[in-house]
Amino acid sequence: MLEHGGRLRQAAKRYAIPLIDWVDLSTGINPNGWPIPSIPAQCWQRLPEDDDELMAAAHTYYQNNSLLPVAGSQAAIQSLPLLRPACRVGFLHPAYAEHAASWQKIGHQLQLLNAEKISNELDKLDVLILINPNNPTGKLWQPAQLLEWHARLSHRGGWLIVDEAFMDGMPEYSLSAQPVRPGLIVLRSIGKFFGLAGIRCGFVIAEHSILRILNEFLGPWTISNPGRYVAAKALLDKAWQHQTALNLTQNSQRLQQLLTESGLPPDGGCSLFQWLKTDAAGQLHDHLAQQGIYTRLFHEPDSLRFGLPKDEAGWQRLKEALRQFKRRYSFDGELACTENTSQLG
Repeated sequence: MLEHGGRLRQAAKRYAIPLIDWVDLSTGINPNGWPIPSIPAQCWQRLPEDDDELMAAAHTYYQNNSLLPVAGSQAAIQSLPLLRPACRVGFLHPAYAEHAASWQKIGHQLQLLNAEKISNELDKLDVLILINPNNPTGKLWQPAQLLEWHARLSHRGGWLIVDEAFMDGMPEYSLSAQPVRPGLIVLRSIGKFFGLAGIRCGFVIAEHSILRILNEFLGPWTISNPGRYVAAKALLDKAWQHQTALNLTQNSQRLQQLLTESGLPPDGGCSLFQWLKTDAAGQLHDHLAQQGIYTRLFHEPDSLRFGLPKDEAGWQRLKEALRQFKRRYSFDGELACTENTSQLG
């Protein structure tokens, strides 16, 4: 299985720091998620029913009636490759690796794309997969560009899959409210913006024929009854959504400024994380982990993704750890790390 952020227990054992003492910035999940109310007892006692409040809430939130709830967008990521015969699939790197891994596992032919050259390569593809904004680089595509690429693919029976896991708070960039089109598949997640990754709830927005086949493949009860109850309430809470979008934007800007002032200007990001590409990624990751601050380390290219601290104490711990790192090391123009022995004592 692929490595993901959030494996905090492993880090706690490796660095011998109690789990409770960590600042976990590794996941890109809102650390101040939607406040879960008391869950009625019957939610735990009955099987999920598809005519509860969830579908109506999702139709309103995503402004689309052609959608299917799934056990997190990961369920769709693993299942969609089964719905096509072997074909040519374009993907970016770095990006959420489960997409490429799922298509490759089934036997599809993968083609690595340069983000700036997608248009030139599109006629060689049957399926194009994009995360918008991209994880971990934060690159954001305009809807008009995506719809243009979709039209070219759809003309040949191809698909455009857009994973919008980090899109909440930026509805002007989302394709979820677009009229249903053949071959346009949009994935949405409750986990990131709402901070509810544990309920494993996501949605696929697509034409009915794809949703019908996907529904039959996944089977009944993909989301637990308590999960459906919580997701429905969260999707209907417009006041919380509005304030949270503002808070996340402000905190992401604060994180960008903090990294820049520490001599580590990010190379990209979105409202839930900042991404730093540097040859010193491994050293910085280890330095922060020794302080009980967990980031997401990537290779090819060497880089780090920083999620948002939960509270002011977390912000101050990160600021101090970055200050110590800046004192301990000096950087050249490409942030290659070199020991400054005069600071090491």
